[in-house]
Amino acid sequence: MPVTKRDYYEVLGVSRDADDQQIKSAYRKLALQHHPDRNPDDKQAEEKFKEAAEAYSVLSDPQKRAAYDRFGHQGLQSGSAGFDPGSFDLSDILGEFFGFGDMFGGSGARRRNRPQRGQDVRYDLEIRFEDAVFGMVAEIQVPRSELCDRCGGKGAEPGSGPTTCPACHGRGEVIYQQSFLSVRRTCGQCGGAGQVIRTPCRQCRGQGYQQANRKLKVNLPAGVDNGTRLRLAHEGEPGGNGGPPGDLYVVLKVKEHPFFERHEYDLHCTIPVNIAQAALGAAIEIPTLEGPEALKIPEGTQSGTQLRIRNKGVPHVNSRNRGDIVAHIDVKTPTRLTRDQKKLLEQLSDTLPADNQPSEKGIFEKVKDYFV
Repeated sequence: MPVTKRDYYEVLGVSRDADDQQIKSAYRKLALQHHPDRNPDDKQAEEKFKEAAEAYSVLSDPQKRAAYDRFGHQGLQSGSAGFDPGSFDLSDILGEFFGFGDMFGGSGARRRNRPQRGQDVRYDLEIRFEDAVFGMVAEIQVPRSELCDRCGGKGAEPGSGPTTCPACHGRGEVIYQQSFLSVRRTCGQCGGAGQVIRTPCRQCRGQGYQQANRKLKVNLPAGVDNGTRLRLAHEGEPGGNGGPPGDLYVVLKVKEHPFFERHEYDLHCTIPVNIAQAALGAAIEIPTLEGPEALKIPEGTQSGTQLRIRNKGVPHVNSRNRGDIVAHIDVKTPTRLTRDQKKLLEQLSDTLPADNQPSEKGIFEKVKDYFV
């Protein structure tokens, strides 16, 4: 008499409109509960584990799930839609959930022996404001791992070398028969390398690498800013198993300037002038990063006026363009006057119109008030 299969949704304990995440979560819970490792010699747990795996293999596949939803188990018996325990790869599912990829016939040990790219390295470099504007060549010392110059990175004393691991015979993994599964585990003696070192290098203690400070020159182009990252290819940590080294990223921290404040490629500064210079106009000199520069103050200049000196700001990176210096005028009202200065200002006050009424609102303020 044929065995009647349970409904797959019932097996996983989910509704028929469950989404992919709910199906994954339900399967993960059951797989952990009934896994043979947790239930040795328990045939009932083994059957529930296989039943849950079968249900998940169907409901996690949109095509198989659609066929099952329309025709039930009958819809999976023709063609390739059915569940084939012989071809079902537990490593795909269990590796996704639990990291068992190399345990269930996976290739963890083989992946370990492939060439691996080295890690990237970050180096924080503090520079002066002027150096960020005009560029420079910086010399840095970067601590990183280097191949051991005694063993050449092999980890073994010169004259000796790695030997085939006696536990796994060079495969990098050992195989156990566990319940109905052939279980592969990374070899604990060689760590998946397939080889062991009998006589470790006494300089690097078998690691193949040693810490060293590498001196490098870094070209900082004109116009770099705070937080700029400069990439130096292949100057990071060395790769494993003959793989390429990683990259070095130099991250810039620019010191503040006592006079200028940078806004993108413009340099902003505040220039104080007295009321006579603001009223009558004046020609003054202001400091720049390249020496004093003439600045004309027009007659009637108000506090807060912005005046520009073109092309004296920050160069655009890898470009001939350059920003400006933006001078914010701050008209200073004197707080202490001599007797003569007071007399002169009083005479001036008698000749100036005295209209102390509030300024009339502009058109935009009037429109805003109308709609409030």
